[in-house]
Amino acid sequence: MDLSIVIVNWNTCDLLQDCLTSVRAGLGDLQVEVLVVDNASSDTSVAMVRAEFPNVTLIESVDNLGFAGGNNVALRRACGRYVMLLNTDTLVHGTVLQDAVAWLDARPEIAVMGPKVLNADGTIQSSCSAFPSLKFLTMQALGLTKLARLDSYRMTGWDRSTERQVDVISGAAMFVRQVAMEQVGLLDEAFFFYGEETDWCHRFASAGWDIMFAPLPEVTHFGGGAVARLNHRRDVMLTEGTTRLHRKHGGLLAGMACFAVLSFHNVTRAALWTVLSPLRRGAARARARHFRCVTADLYKAWPTEGARP
Repeated sequence: MDLSIVIVNWNTCDLLQDCLTSVRAGLGDLQVEVLVVDNASSDTSVAMVRAEFPNVTLIESVDNLGFAGGNNVALRRACGRYVMLLNTDTLVHGTVLQDAVAWLDARPEIAVMGPKVLNADGTIQSSCSAFPSLKFLTMQALGLTKLARLDSYRMTGWDRSTERQVDVISGAAMFVRQVAMEQVGLLDEAFFFYGEETDWCHRFASAGWDIMFAPLPEVTHFGGGAVARLNHRRDVMLTEGTTRLHRKHGGLLAGMACFAVLSFHNVTRAALWTVLSPLRRGAARARARHFRCVTADLYKAWPTEGARP
């Protein structure tokens, strides 16, 4: 088996249908298995997969296992020399699947590779980044990363036209070498929805493997999948996942510092948009309300074992 494509779904039936259709069209002559893990959806996702994609391995979970837990269910069964984590809100184009396998075959030192990812409007998405260090998080909280030349974290000054070694590949479209995964282990299920791929990439790099971006065209990532249903909880979960990441790899003090920086980010945004909302109305009021809700729930974002923000 050349490639195992793993897709975790939670109530995104239409997006999943389009994603699977694009995958089916892009297989070429590869030996591929597609595994869909349904995280206890309440929509018609399961029935749709059974009816329209009989060759897909459908795994139904009775609980929402999150991103890491859902992927791990399928990763334990994956038989491919490479596995691809793919979000439901994506489309694969052209020969990107075939090109990725050939690219990885020629580079045995690479554990994780990310292809070129596009936004819905065709612009380049920042699908790889540096590790979210305290320095980068502080710059982001202060608004300094709005300037592309200062944004070394998301690398927004780079047009993604060249290969480059990076720290993190987005789990929206990520190729992983099976042999490396067997050495490093699966995703850490203590991370429920954010931070898991960053932690995974960090562990691969610590084990001596390389993490690379390759400008292989291409995957579209719409960014409107399950996360769209989370509302302000998205930012609460992002705070929890990033804090957990720093606590795991840097210790308690690093976790506390990360939590303080991210709390500052959310509290100052809540204050700023609240001040601006009478003047700008509309979107400003919505953003003010969003960040006030995040701030009110920040107490849930300190990582504790088994907790879900």
